[in-house]
Amino acid sequence: LYNRIDAIEAFAADVAHELKNPLTSLRSAVETLQLVKKDEQRDRLIEIVKQDVKRMDRLITDISDASRLDAELARTESRPTDLAKLLTNITTMSNELAKPDMADVVLNIQAPHKGLSADDAYLINGQDSRLSQVFRNLIDNARSFTAAGSKVNVRLRRAGHVIEARVEDQGPGIRPENLERVFERFYTDRPEQSFGNNSGLGLAISRQIVEAHKGRIWAENRLGR
Repeated sequence: LYNRIDAIEAFAADVAHELKNPLTSLRSAVETLQLVKKDEQRDRLIEIVKQDVKRMDRLITDISDASRLDAELARTESRPTDLAKLLTNITTMSNELAKPDMADVVLNIQAPHKGLSADDAYLINGQDSRLSQVFRNLIDNARSFTAAGSKVNVRLRRAGHVIEARVEDQGPGIRPENLERVFERFYTDRPEQSFGNNSGLGLAISRQIVEAHKGRIWAENRLGR
């Protein structure tokens, strides 16, 4: 119980810290907006306000999601879920709804080994809505580091009793000392002062969901490719 209380207190402190970043930027932009006289300066400040509001909205949504995730995963019943069909639907939708400056998502599913049919090769017990959230998070994250005109590769294969899904971007990679830290709540390896639209909770939530499904999630660099 004490460990749980400590975790809640730490989470609340992290939330307060993360909310201050866009709030500080928002307050500065609003105060400056009253002083500027040129339309181009005003437009630039208004764009900053829009981005900060968007980030706060995403942050609050993800905080709410993270805070109730444990209870929901414990209450919701698992059911047979075909990861091949799930990923096919997600990648198809990702490409159909993509903006022009987004990388294409390419899905590669390994053919099932002997003794396994296509219908049960990638069948697991799970919560499809939460598993979908994991892959959407990973694809969105990979796209944010991949230039337009390039590709995000999603691969699904089976190795014995293990099913492995990989999401590969074409970005600069992650510093070795941060390969584990990227899964911490509110951690981001993006340049400083670059808030973007990410809350820093996506990978932490993804790990929480994967581990609840008795799986494992990790990050690695594609060295030598």
